[in-house]
Amino acid sequence: MSARIVLARGKEAPQFRRHPWVFANAVEALVGRARPGDTVLVETHDGRALGRAAWSPASQIRARMWTFDADEGIDDAFFRRRIEAAVARRAALPILAGQDGLRLVHGEADGLPGLIVDRYGEVLVVALNSAGTEKWSGAIVGALLRATGAAHVYERSDSDVRRLEGLEPRVGPLHGAPPASTVITEHGVRLLVDLVGGHKTGFYLDQRENRRLTRDLAAGRRVLNCFCYTGGFSLQALAGGAREVLSVDSSGPALAAAQTSLALNPGLDAGRASWRDADVFELLRELKAAEERFDMVILDPPKFAPSSAHAERAGRAYRDINRLGLQLLAPGGLLMTYSCSGGVSAERFRGFVASAAADAGVDAMVLQHLQAGADHPVALAAPEGEYLKGLLVARA
Repeated sequence: MSARIVLARGKEAPQFRRHPWVFANAVEALVGRARPGDTVLVETHDGRALGRAAWSPASQIRARMWTFDADEGIDDAFFRRRIEAAVARRAALPILAGQDGLRLVHGEADGLPGLIVDRYGEVLVVALNSAGTEKWSGAIVGALLRATGAAHVYERSDSDVRRLEGLEPRVGPLHGAPPASTVITEHGVRLLVDLVGGHKTGFYLDQRENRRLTRDLAAGRRVLNCFCYTGGFSLQALAGGAREVLSVDSSGPALAAAQTSLALNPGLDAGRASWRDADVFELLRELKAAEERFDMVILDPPKFAPSSAHAERAGRAYRDINRLGLQLLAPGGLLMTYSCSGGVSAERFRGFVASAAADAGVDAMVLQHLQAGADHPVALAAPEGEYLKGLLVARA
């Protein structure tokens, strides 16, 4: 008989709303024995079964719900069903058709908490970020191969989240002979993806549609791309006809990869691109002092707030870079600004940008709210999954 966890009186509300996380302070007792990743039955204080979850004794998220059907078994067939459904969901969306780079499984939204799977052509990159996915890694890989027919699977389970789960980082091939890097085509632009050393799973697929929007808006503009990483926004701006693109990042290897990607696209004019290895905050101030002006500024910084407890401190950084970005815009220019901080809500981020505009002394308006692509769905019961938010802002 499997172990069960009993929730404290008054702490069951999130699970009644089908939220997939059971926090440590909600658990009154573990009845029976469970190792990390084992499946446990979740019950209310008065014995009502709520579903089955993966036990994670080292994490503040003490259990992650696999299912809200207490009679559903958690076995190899369970993972085949969930993964096949996730792959089919994306295959049915026309906006995702023909993409070399695609997120196939997006954790909680696909009913597989802690599991991230990205596809780059014939290579799947898997991140097992929870005790439950770690335990079921064999079943997960088998289900992925069956559902996709991919030739290679590479593991990038090296995020900070694993440490919070009491798990050591782990990277390496899981199937086939994955290359260290590969090339994908995104909206007509070829991009190098570093599978082994790149951020996350090698690339930021969540910004795919926002990069396409950059391309659609870039014609004739002088563009400043801050925190450019490997240049995805920059190359799309060039493809869209930008007259000049200045790209800034503090990582020399990322800038080298960006220039390698540019060389893969002989149709793009490399003479219109320049690259700066610099601290973005310092460079923005230098550009302002030099009275430089741009027609489009892109701000896609790293995560400033890993949790809501860091939101106000992050707000100071968001206000600072957006104030400088708006001041560098020529009248009629466009600011594309983003936050990938899960601890900052879309409403709060918009407030930071509004404060930045007031501090900059400029009139500005929101033209469009921006978000991750359709392959990064958000579960209605778990709005925390909506980590990426952005604004397309026009300076009057």
